[in-house]
This record gives sequence, structure tokens and C-alpha cells, in this order.
Amino acid sequence: MLRAPGLIFATLTLLACNTGPSTSEFSESQAQSGPESSDLVTSPISSTEEEAENRLANIGEEISANPELQSAVLSGPEDHLSDEKSGDRFTRPPAVKGLYVNAWAAGSRTRMDALVDVAQRTEVNAFVIDIKDASGYVSHSSEVEFAHEVSATEEIRIRDLSGLLMRLEQEQIYPIARIVIVKDPIVAVSRPDLAVQDSAGGVWIDSKGIVWLNPYKREVWDYHVDLAREVAQIGFPEIQWDYVRFPDAPEQERERAVYPGADGLSKTEAIRNFLSYSRAELASVGARVTADVFGLTTSASRDVGIGQLWESFIDVVDAALPMVYPSHYWSGSFGIDSPNAYPYEIVNSALGDALRRSAQVDGAASTIPWLQDFTLGDPPYGSPEVRAQIQAAHDAGINEWVLWNPGSRYTESALEPIGGFREEPLVRVGNTLIPVSRRWELIDTTTVLPDTLDGR
Repeated sequence: MLRAPGLIFATLTLLACNTGPSTSEFSESQAQSGPESSDLVTSPISSTEEEAENRLANIGEEISANPELQSAVLSGPEDHLSDEKSGDRFTRPPAVKGLYVNAWAAGSRTRMDALVDVAQRTEVNAFVIDIKDASGYVSHSSEVEFAHEVSATEEIRIRDLSGLLMRLEQEQIYPIARIVIVKDPIVAVSRPDLAVQDSAGGVWIDSKGIVWLNPYKREVWDYHVDLAREVAQIGFPEIQWDYVRFPDAPEQERERAVYPGADGLSKTEAIRNFLSYSRAELASVGARVTADVFGLTTSASRDVGIGQLWESFIDVVDAALPMVYPSHYWSGSFGIDSPNAYPYEIVNSALGDALRRSAQVDGAASTIPWLQDFTLGDPPYGSPEVRAQIQAAHDAGINEWVLWNPGSRYTESALEPIGGFREEPLVRVGNTLIPVSRRWELIDTTTVLPDTLDGR
């Protein structure tokens, strides 16, 4: 088996980057220039998505070194498949208000107890749980043959996935399975033919030392659809694709990238075709299909080289989740010099663009933003900054959201308690901390969207 080289390569890859749909400890010097023509510019989404895995590795080492934590890791019988459709078991909340839960946290009784307690005390009603992250490892004891062939099942982080879902069902928490696709060093090492190729020969490697799977390859599609089908049969009612795109890299690097199997299809066509295919395949098990996308896609009028254009995917998924983290927008975005200091304005503007574009597409899916609950630069993010984003989404016409923190540690004071806030929360609007009811004094919060899009 190829476990040893796979582990070495995965380790080098994870050391070369950060991951998830977000960031927390990210050097601003790592950012690269955005697209040539757009009044909205973001930092590279490799940083937007690439934060958690370094953190997850640290969590894993912490658990391994700590007997108390080790004993708290969930263990139990192997996961079993059910003939029951996943959608019949869990009722989707009218408005999803979720937290990202990394695989280490999902596999720890102690961490899950804490996260469930947060959900029981607040408006939170959903968890997005890692089934396969950017390390390439599958979190549970999978029976998918290809996962075993490439040694992707040799670091099990969730010992009893069925038991975890049973608990979430009892607690009335809606589970969503996050599956990373093209960022997968495990598959790339074992099956280099499925990776992006270099025009000079061999596998294409970006400037961070990362290899990427080829989104044109049907075998890549089928592996991930098989994983999704398996966890849907175990009980997940919803699959969330992440890294469902082509590599983001400077143009001079991308020029060396070769994609066998393209057959004349554009990148946007390839991503659309995969999303449509996966949705059709998973319909038989009753699973919804959603996709994480760059925050930039809500406003960019063209594909910036990664295969994501809003109109090209919004009608072939059940929801699109743009990662509209204020810290990831460049100075000047939406006319704002310091986007991170204006969380309300950035999120409200980005989502307004998304809904205006969706209104022009027949069968457009709902939009659910990923919001930032981590600090990257000034100001430090706390309750006012997180709550400002939630309020901004609401004022744009969206009552659903998911918070991202790579370590799955959240600012509970930003979340509305069951029974409502006892005191009016503060929010950061206009780079000023003010009571939420006064935000109208600093910005026009009038919703300019059609009534039919309210709450999406």
C-alpha cells in the first residue's frame, strides 16, 4: 500500500497551506492579487478554504497526547447503511443556522457535548461535519472500495458515525456532510493520473507545493459521489461539496496546468456538469446537494479561472454557500478601504449581489452564506463583528447562515439565545460599535430584493 508516501505528501501539503472554507492564522503576505477587472477583489480562496487542516492536525496531536481527551473520542459499533432515505429521517429547519464541526471535534464526546450545548442554548440548529477534509482522509470507517485502494481510511476520526447521527437526531440538530473534492493529496499520490498534469511532465504542483485532482475526471466524480451516497445512507440528509472547483493560482502557474479529459469543455461547464451529475445520483437516497463557492462569485461577472460563475451553478444545486468573509476582501472592495473593519457592509453588499443575480435565473437555488467567526487582522472578531454579519445577511433578505471557525470554537454571545437577547446586541457597522437597532443611522438597510426572495 502507499500509506507512507501518502502520509509524507499529505504532511508536506498541509504544512504548505491553511484550510477549510476559511482562515484564522493567516499571514496577509500570503495574499495574491485578485482578478484583473472587478470592483470587488478578494484574497485567494486557497486561503478562504485552506485554514482548518493545519489546525485539525494540531487537534489530532493534542488528542493523541492527552489520555483524557483520547478516552473521550467517540467509539462504538461500525457504521451501518440504512434503506431509509436520509431526507425522511431529518427535517430540514425552515432556516439553517449552522456551525462548522471539524472531524476531530465531531469524534470527541467532550467537544460534541460542548457544541450540542451551544445549539440547545441558542438559535443554532445545524452542524456541518467533515466527512473528508483537505487532508484527503475519510473521517469514518468507510466501505467505499476506492477509499481503501488509496489508503484514505487509515486515520479514522469519527469512530461511530451512526451513533453521532442518532444523537443529533435526538437533539434535533440538522447534520450536513462536508466533502472536499479536488484538494486531496492522498488520491493524488496513489493515483497521479487523476491529478492535474504539468505541461513539462509529471503532476502539476502549485507554488505552495499543493497538487490538485482533475475536475474533468469521471473517476474523481464517482469516488466522491460514492462517499456521499454512503453517508446519506448512514443518515446525512444533505451533502455539501467543498473545493468543487479548479485550482486558484497566478496565471503563469496555471499556464502549465494540463487537464486530460477536458474534451473541449470549459471549466465552468465541468463544474456545472459535476454538480448536476451528483445531484441526480444522490436523488435516489433523498439527499440534498449544496456547494461552497468563492465569495467573489457573488459579484464577479466572469469566471476567474476556477470554474465558478454564479449563473453556471446556481440552478443545479439545492443551495450555494458563498464564503463572504470580510477579512478575505481586498482594500477597495465595494468602495471600502478596510473590509475587515466593515463586516456588515461587506456581507450585505456581497449577498445583495448574489440575490439580484439569482433573481434572473430560473430555478435558482437558495443562498446560504458562510460567515466569519475567527480573527484575521484588525479588528479582532468577537460578538459585535459576528452578529453584524448575521444581521447583514438578514437585512439583505437571507435568514440562513453557517459560521466558520477552523477549530470549531464559536462566539456564543453573538448567537441569539432561546427566548431572545436580554439586552440589545452591539454590532460593528461603519467601523463603529453600536446597538443593532441604530444601524440605520450609519447605512441604508432597506431591502431592495423581490419579496419572493425574502428568507432565502
